[in-house]
Order: sequence, then structure tokens, then C-alpha cells
Amino acid sequence: MSGFVTVPEPEQVPGLTHVHTGKVRDLYRDGDGNLVMVAHDRISAYDWVLPTEIPDKGRILTQLSLWWFERLADLVPHHVISTELPDAAPAHWKGRTLVCRPLRMLPVECVARGYLAGSGLVEYRQSRTVCGIALPEGLEEGSELPAPIFTPATKAEVGEHDENVTYEDVARTVGAETAARLRHLTLAIYGRAKEIALDRGLVLADTKFEFGVEPGEAAGTADLAAEPAAVGEEPRIVLADEVLTPDSSRFWPADDWQPGRAQTAFDKQYVRDWLTSPASGWDRAADTPPPPLPDEVVERTRAKYIEAYERLTTLTWR
Repeated sequence: MSGFVTVPEPEQVPGLTHVHTGKVRDLYRDGDGNLVMVAHDRISAYDWVLPTEIPDKGRILTQLSLWWFERLADLVPHHVISTELPDAAPAHWKGRTLVCRPLRMLPVECVARGYLAGSGLVEYRQSRTVCGIALPEGLEEGSELPAPIFTPATKAEVGEHDENVTYEDVARTVGAETAARLRHLTLAIYGRAKEIALDRGLVLADTKFEFGVEPGEAAGTADLAAEPAAVGEEPRIVLADEVLTPDSSRFWPADDWQPGRAQTAFDKQYVRDWLTSPASGWDRAADTPPPPLPDEVVERTRAKYIEAYERLTTLTWR
């Protein structure tokens, strides 16, 4: 059942036009036609945007994404133009705002999995496949896969589930050559990030990316490679949104990784655990909003986000 999403009304800022509000981010357009993306401290779980925020979460996601964009720039261009606050933007937007080039977003969540968890684990237990990819017998929760796999999903509206799809579904949506490029980029980025994370004592179990192309480079759902930006050139695929944060990725401590059980995660697991515990008094199956989070859950969740940032970047959060 989809949750009723209680997202606050976006702030109105002179010179900016509100375009979209998501679970975490508000999107605006500036006078130059660029997009202004603001990450707030909202947190979601089980298709609900919760009534309690996690302090600093939006800034952590933004700064961590910027750190990763720099380390992936030789693999794929990204959408960030500037981190300067637009004129008239409120001071509390500082550190959580990105000015980005406008893109035509591709309607695919590009997911890479190197370990068995989440919806991939559920599907594997049912059919020994993930997104139509056959996997060997004997894998357990948290098992490392023989090789990383590309397991795409549809991009759902706020309050709805992403749905896993096959590679063939992606090819029918964006064209065969574009699908091949998306798969190649997704696995290349995952491979780079997995090595960096492991060097810092973290397992990158899985992650998802969003890509777009610059307006005018392609139209409709035709194969992008069939409509090059210029003679002899392929349309440039650009990495967008956030990247390799605890909201979009599963990071596990490498020294605690053990297949066959649930892993310790650097994400909002404290929130999920409390919501499904008797202490919350919330019935996930009922169509009623979750209750506010207790201070202890908020602080422990914030600490996990900070720890993920500090372990990956080796910088001190402040």
C-alpha cells in the first residue's frame, strides 16, 4: 500500500520558480534556465515521508555527492554547475544546494548490485534470479555475487514503489544502444566506488544512479545513439541527482560483513527498525501515517549518516 506523503510546502524564493518536490529535495528553475536542487533533512521509510527530520541530513547528502562526483568525473560527466547560493536564497540553504544543468532525465533507475540484499534477495529466494538474471544456487542474505549485475527499476512517483524490470524492458524504453551504455556506465561507476569504499573499510552492497541527456540531444524514447548531437558524436549521458549516499546505496562495515544474516547498515535502518517495533505502535499495513520519531532514533540515525560521510571522505563533519 502506498503511503500518504506529507511533504511541507516548498519555500518561495524571488527569482526561482518551483518545479518539483520529492521525498527529500525541492527543485527550482532560475532565470538562466538552470535547475536549483535543495536537499532537506526529510527522511522517508516504507513509502512515507516521516513527520520528523534528521538534522544535517540534507547537507550530508549534498556534500557527499559532490565528493563522489569529483572522483567519478573521468568516467561520466555530472550535472553540477555551481554550489553558490542563488540571489535571495535563504541562508539555511547553504551547503545543501546545487545549481545544475537542465537535463532530459532517462526514465530508468540504474541499479548495480554486488551483494544480495533488499528486493534482490526477495526475488532470488523466489526464482533464483534478479531482474531476469540467473544466479547460482546457495546464495544467502549478504552473499557477494559472482560479479556485479545491472538490475534496473522503473522510476516511481513520490509515495510509490520502484519496480524492478529486466534489461530488455530498458532496451524497449530507451533503445538498445542507450540501454547498453547505461549498463556499462552503471557497472563502471559501481566498480570504482566499490574499490574506494573497500579501501575505507566499507562494503558497497548496491547503489542506484539516475542519468539524463542535455536538452536537444535526443527526443522521445528513440535510441539516443540514433540521434547524435553532432555528426560523429553520441549524445552525452550525464550523471544526475545524488550519488553514492546512504539514501541511494547500501554500505556495510567490511569487518562486520557476514553472509547469512542481516548486515549492519549505514543508512536509515534505525528508523525502519523502530517503526516496525512494538514501541512505535504503528501498523505498517494500515493506511495511517507513522508517528514522530523519538530523539534517540533521530540522534542514532544522524550519527550513522555522519559516520558514513567521515569514513568515505576521511574528512571531519562540521
